Amino acid sequence: MNLRQLCQNVNVITRRVGAFIKHEADNFDRSKVEMKGFNNLVSYVDKEAEQQLVNGLRELLPEAGFITEEETDNTQQERFNWIIDPLDGTTNFTHGLPIFSVSIALMENDEIVLGVVYEPNRDECFYAYKGGGAFCNDMPIKVSEAPALKDALVATGFPYYEFGQTSHYLQVLGSFMAKSHGVRRLGSAALDLAYVACGRFEGFFEFNLNAWDVAAGALIVQEAGGTVSKFTAGGDYIFGREIVASNGNIHPEMLETIAEHWKQPAH
Repeated sequence: MNLRQLCQNVNVITRRVGAFIKHEADNFDRSKVEMKGFNNLVSYVDKEAEQQLVNGLRELLPEAGFITEEETDNTQQERFNWIIDPLDGTTNFTHGLPIFSVSIALMENDEIVLGVVYEPNRDECFYAYKGGGAFCNDMPIKVSEAPALKDALVATGFPYYEFGQTSHYLQVLGSFMAKSHGVRRLGSAALDLAYVACGRFEGFFEFNLNAWDVAAGALIVQEAGGTVSKFTAGGDYIFGREIVASNGNIHPEMLETIAEHWKQPAH
């Protein structure tokens, strides 16, 4: 498989779907929003975008299965599986806040080998494939060289439907506020990771995430020279529901800061 060519073909599909999402955003009717669960929003745009992605990706790689947020197709295959978030940042989208993205990753066996994150409002397509480096609109990108947490701008995501860890999370957040240039919350984990990859953020951490939120962005960070782990070094950050991504330099400080206050939930 030629990952470079496959990635370019995925970029074309992603941009096409992103254009559909942006068009719908201009005239979106909030009365059409549905609730999958408490504070868990979905719209016809999510569903239609996902169907378009599944149709296009199935043509590119017929032998691949799918792991999708909106369950358009969740037929997994043994070797290849696409991991799709058609609209990461649905809450932003439904409120008219122009910060959202399309996220697509390809997993071969247990390894992510391709990732694309497209932000249609700025027309920025971040992508990477295993061993090929990371790019934004075909220009190489790399993580920031900031040497320490005190020099860093950090991103995170707030819990919006599982609040059992809120007190611990707020303590972690307070430490990052005191130790860094500041903390930002954009509302799209895929974009947070892409922004770490291109040096706009030095680090990102969040919990209660799903594979489709992080799979593409995590590879882009790694191919841009960064480091990705769970809240403790190593671990399955794709399916493990927590992630820390950084430029590498500040990773030990990020893990230490989280460990000071974080209590792992009981399983």
